[in-house]
Amino acid sequence: MQQLRLLTLVLSFFLLPLAYGQADVNATVEEVADTTEAEENEFDLVSTIMHHVSDAHEWHLWGEGDSSVGLYLPVILLDDGIKMFSSKPFYYGDGIVESGGKYYTLHHEKIYETDAAGTLTMDEEEHPTNPMPLDFSITKNVVMMIMGGLLLLILFGSVARSYKNGMVPRGLAGFLEPLVIFVREDIAKPNIGPKYKKYMPYLLTLFFFIWILNLTGLMPGAANASGNIAFTLTLAAITFVVVNFSGNKNYWKHIFDPLGDQMPWYGKLPVYLILVPVEVLGLFTKPIALMVRLFANITAGHIIVLSFVSLIFILQSYAVAPGSILLTLFINTLELLVAALQAYIFTLLTALFIGMAVEEAH
Repeated sequence: MQQLRLLTLVLSFFLLPLAYGQADVNATVEEVADTTEAEENEFDLVSTIMHHVSDAHEWHLWGEGDSSVGLYLPVILLDDGIKMFSSKPFYYGDGIVESGGKYYTLHHEKIYETDAAGTLTMDEEEHPTNPMPLDFSITKNVVMMIMGGLLLLILFGSVARSYKNGMVPRGLAGFLEPLVIFVREDIAKPNIGPKYKKYMPYLLTLFFFIWILNLTGLMPGAANASGNIAFTLTLAAITFVVVNFSGNKNYWKHIFDPLGDQMPWYGKLPVYLILVPVEVLGLFTKPIALMVRLFANITAGHIIVLSFVSLIFILQSYAVAPGSILLTLFINTLELLVAALQAYIFTLLTALFIGMAVEEAH
């Protein structure tokens, strides 16, 4: 950057007099130097926030540049065979990795196939057009999901063992049993009905898995797994499969013949040209609503917290630090409630959709 600053000053000294005259050279050179220094010190809020809420192939812990410390996660690609290597070369050196006679580079945390020079061809919107291999890498969000799953197994394994010594819950079981009863009595039974037991394992897994990932995502340095659209899309897709494979004859009749025997077929036909496509569309809007609601609420909370913290660096003043920290603590405390609330809402709506699918005709 010092070389860039020196080059800017030299060009300004020789070229600006042609436009403004010799008397204005010194003032102009000072303005250019000040502008260059301001650009160097300018805090990029959008990039900082996106870096923290987005997935990545490395787990950055602290430090910058060569002094940074992080956990470099394994890269697994399917491209003319399986290719596995560490993600470290993507973040150091020229950022190009050779594996199996092919070259790969990382651009905005997406892996593209390139040449030995790391060339990326861009379209009009500055998006790379290079081919992308199928990426099955262990990213930050994948690690968080694995940790969440293991934590669930440890917690409920401990609870199951505690019941071998008697039916009175103790310790951890005493804390988790009321939550399990809550899911059964306030979510499953009212919305699904007599067949609720069949879906209790799925509803309990949904509730506790989402809740745990929401809570762990608030920890310093943790990944934002439940605020990732791919994660919420997968959960919504599983719910879509469970709901529609559980649908009985009455459920499918309501979609394709919602008026039933109330009208003759020739009277229903004009109505069904509009009504049936809307009902079919509703099959997909339900899981889409689940996906977007969880993703948007969790991501918005992280963005607000990071925005309040960033006020200190944007204004470059210690005077705003107390207010920024107090607002951050308030929102972070509120996010503890949102973490449980979003797990509850996702599970509740899932139970409601299942109940609509298994409901018998009146």
